[in-house]
Amino acid sequence: MNAYARASRVIGIDALAAHPDRLDVRSPAEFAEDHLPHAISCPVLDDDERARVGTLYHEAGAFEANKVGAAIVSRRIADVVETVARDKPRGWAPLVYCWRGGKRSASLVHVLNEIGFPAVQLHGGYRNWRRHVVARLAALPAAFGYRVVCGLTGTGKSRLLAALAAEGANVLDLEALAHHRGSLLGDVPGEPQPSQKAFETAIHEAFAGFDPRRPVWVESESRRIGALQLPDALLAAMRASPCVRVELETRDRVALLKDEYAHFLADADALVDRLKRLESLVGHATLDRWSALAHAGAFDRLVADLLKTHYDPTYARGMARNYAGFAAARAVSPGGIAATDWRTLARELVAAPP
Repeated sequence: MNAYARASRVIGIDALAAHPDRLDVRSPAEFAEDHLPHAISCPVLDDDERARVGTLYHEAGAFEANKVGAAIVSRRIADVVETVARDKPRGWAPLVYCWRGGKRSASLVHVLNEIGFPAVQLHGGYRNWRRHVVARLAALPAAFGYRVVCGLTGTGKSRLLAALAAEGANVLDLEALAHHRGSLLGDVPGEPQPSQKAFETAIHEAFAGFDPRRPVWVESESRRIGALQLPDALLAAMRASPCVRVELETRDRVALLKDEYAHFLADADALVDRLKRLESLVGHATLDRWSALAHAGAFDRLVADLLKTHYDPTYARGMARNYAGFAAARAVSPGGIAATDWRTLARELVAAPP
């Protein structure tokens, strides 16, 4: 193949939109950590094979490693042709990428091209994509305006964001992207958090779908959501933006929190074990009181006590310190916690944002 033909099948990040079908030929572990949006995993080396070929490269040299690797990759490419490509039309033009646009992706692109598919390879591979995401997240947040949804724990901030999204607003639900509710009890059952890289890719893709002429609605998060950290530029933009404060009666907050954290109410021991992490802040006597309430099933009293003793004062201090618009935030209330209440409030905010 001549140089022109090879160049024509290698594309840059700016041409991604023309290739919605994307094949990631890296190992399963590489794919699990992060991948391009809408990519499917088609590993030409599994995790153990990749490690074995890498070790052979360092111990015996490139020639021996290439012989072993080529045999494995050839078999895996045959699998891709027989499964993924089997029923594709002649014009199927997938984007293929590996770690840095090297042999793994080039080999599959070559075979697909020989068949007649106009497949292309991503210049620089996943590494180039990752650099693109990091650079964009350093600059992109400044191109948008924000409305920060704040409010004490249990005031339904996430529910308001969902209602705003249903009304067509730009909504950046960071807790949904992080698979975490952002507190000590914030783990989502059955949903491990993504890697930091995958979290940032998800944020990048959320921005790609926003209308820059309208504000982005986002919750008043701290720097970290569980194990994940917000991009610096995004956090700075959020903290400098106008806020809207959601208010609910304590009884509604308690009911909402009991619904959202039902898994903890079903396991008092697990709940108390998690609350023990607050002992240095609230003292042994308070922790004993919470434990007694949990084991007695007095969850209304427990939740109200948790809010009054720990969560409310902690949240108020953090917001006053970190969000410039908190003191002047417009107070809003859905009037209840039914889905229709949130939709009504969201409709009002979309029509006349603070």
